[in-house]
Amino acid sequence: MSLSAFWELVEIRTKIASLFPFIIGILFSLSYFGQVHWDLTLIFFVGMLVFDMTTTAINNFMDYRKAKSETYRQTENVIGVEQLDVRNVSRLIIGMLIIAALIGGYLSWQTGWLLLVMGLICCFIGVFYTAGPIPLSRMPLGEIFSGFTMGLGIFAMVVYINTYDLRPFYLELDLTGGGAFALTGNLWQLAAVLLASLPLVFTIADIMLANNLRDLETDIKNHRYTLVYYLGREQGIKLFSWLVYACYGVILVGLVTGIYEWPILITWLTLPKIRQQLAAHRQELPAPHSFVYSLKNMVLFNSSYAVGLLLGVVWQWVK
Repeated sequence: MSLSAFWELVEIRTKIASLFPFIIGILFSLSYFGQVHWDLTLIFFVGMLVFDMTTTAINNFMDYRKAKSETYRQTENVIGVEQLDVRNVSRLIIGMLIIAALIGGYLSWQTGWLLLVMGLICCFIGVFYTAGPIPLSRMPLGEIFSGFTMGLGIFAMVVYINTYDLRPFYLELDLTGGGAFALTGNLWQLAAVLLASLPLVFTIADIMLANNLRDLETDIKNHRYTLVYYLGREQGIKLFSWLVYACYGVILVGLVTGIYEWPILITWLTLPKIRQQLAAHRQELPAPHSFVYSLKNMVLFNSSYAVGLLLGVVWQWVK
């Protein structure tokens, strides 16, 4: 397998979707909790990237195996287009899974059992998103699972790695004694983490929603009954817009409750451009290019989100 074919198999260009939860998780740890463990964070980044590539490879592998259309297999799916050996693809997936598991195990040993629990949940969803007898992606659950797995899962794990010694949420587990366990933490700090993750959850869910809005007819032919199939394209377009607008509401709630500093309002400067892109998305559906607007919205809003958090950190230092 050539390097270019590998990049296509894992869709390296889409990894920006997991990069934003990672970066914003670091900045939120700095702005809200006041600390970062850079060594553990770097190791987590490697494991996160490997696992993200693994789930994408599984997605393409299972789509190829389960496709009802031979035209799709040979002209659209990367395995058919690049004429990849299916056995080599499966070996590659297993190898990347082992690497991600080893990194996850090491980080859990360093920081605590809760990271292992969160990692296993994300791993389960990632693997069975397209694998198994009833893949999650072929049900009206894709947006929910992709949004929460990447938007909340990655973000929460990054925050946990950087604050495990402060224990805003922590799992005590005694394997040598009677097997007692206790999930402890601070309710308000946990609520702050959940609220701060929502813009990531919404914008990442919108990527899957945009994909399903564009591919509605193709998905039906391949027996993929996504959320858009049940809602209809018109209601799906409205949901696509509402999710983006909800991000601005989250920012206001976070500012009022003291989770953010005032520089976070810089995110509101993106609203006119976001509105313009939502209108363009509606006009271009179901053309293939329409999907690009979900990526543009995610990059634009989350870039401003990251800048707002960074400016908040600077403001804390100087005030």
